[in-house]
Amino acid sequence: MKIGIMGTGRVGTTLGRRWAEAGHDVLFGSRDPQSERVRSLLETIGNGVSAAGPQEALRHGEVVVLAIPWNQALRILKEASGLTGKIVVDCINPLTDDFQGIALGFDTSAAEQIALAADGAHVVKAFNTVSTATMEDPVYAGQRASMFYCGDDAEAKQVIGTLAEQLGLEAVDAGPLKIARYLEPLAMLYIHLAVREGWGANCAFKILKR
Repeated sequence: MKIGIMGTGRVGTTLGRRWAEAGHDVLFGSRDPQSERVRSLLETIGNGVSAAGPQEALRHGEVVVLAIPWNQALRILKEASGLTGKIVVDCINPLTDDFQGIALGFDTSAAEQIALAADGAHVVKAFNTVSTATMEDPVYAGQRASMFYCGDDAEAKQVIGTLAEQLGLEAVDAGPLKIARYLEPLAMLYIHLAVREGWGANCAFKILKR
C-alpha cells in the first residue's frame, strides 16, 4: 500500500519505519525533503522509503497520515488537491500553545475540522492516544495496548484497523468520527499521566470486556 506521511517527527517516523518494514511504500512529506536531517532519516529507515514536499506526499498516498502540529494541518489541507477518495489518518491532538490543554473539545474536534478541510477524503482518527514507545513495542505484560480509532467510512476504518494490527496494537473501533471529541481529551489524560505524573512513555491504555 502507498502511504504518504506528513511530518518527520517522532510519530511520523515511527509509523513510517514500521510500515516500511512491513512492506508498504512509504513517502514522507517535509518542508525541506533534501535537508541533511531528512536524508539521514531515510538512510536509517531504509526499506525504500523516500521524501518529497508536503503536496507530493498527499498525492502519493492511498493512505495519508497527518503527523504534524495542529496549527499547520488545516492550512496544508486547504492547499491540497486530489484528496477525494483517499483515507486521511488524523494522529493530531489539538494542544494549546502552552501544552496545558486542548484547544477544541466536546462540541467539535480536530478530526472533524480536518474532515471539513479535506473535502472528499475519508478521515479516520487514530494513533493519537498511544506513545511512540508503544508504537514501537505495544505489548505490556503479555497484553497488547489498545489503539482507539473512529471514522464515518467503514472501509476506511477497516484499512486503518489492519494497519494498526500490523504494528501489534489492539485496534478498537470506537464509532463515528464525532467520537474524536472524546479521544482527543483521552489523549490529554495520557499526556498528563506520562509527563506530569511521571509515568513516562512506556504506559498505554487497555480496554477489557467480557
